[in-house]
Amino acid sequence: IEDAKFNSGINNIDNTIFYAGDMKDILTAEFINAHGKPDVVITDPPRAGMHADVIERLLEMEAEKIVYVSCNAGTQARDLALLNEKYQVLRIKPVDMFPHTQHVENVVLLRLKNSQDV
Repeated sequence: IEDAKFNSGINNIDNTIFYAGDMKDILTAEFINAHGKPDVVITDPPRAGMHADVIERLLEMEAEKIVYVSCNAGTQARDLALLNEKYQVLRIKPVDMFPHTQHVENVVLLRLKNSQDV
């Protein structure tokens, strides 16, 4: 989070707010009422994938884009199938963060189906 804030500052980007924590605790109706609906949500859940409450909240609030980073392709596929109700996958990029191991991070860009924004 500190690096995100720093990079935002040195690049003169002033329309961002960063939060770190468990999305099921942070991304509440009260949060959305206080701060508005985010345009982009970046999520990097644990190996178990996103909590069902988080998926439900993401579907309810309809952010234009979701960037979903995952270290477990199986749980990511499960979550993407649930998000498919309102989101389409635009891009998938596997990233070899740990060379010479079986571990790969998948970065997936999703867009709200009724959105024309890319």
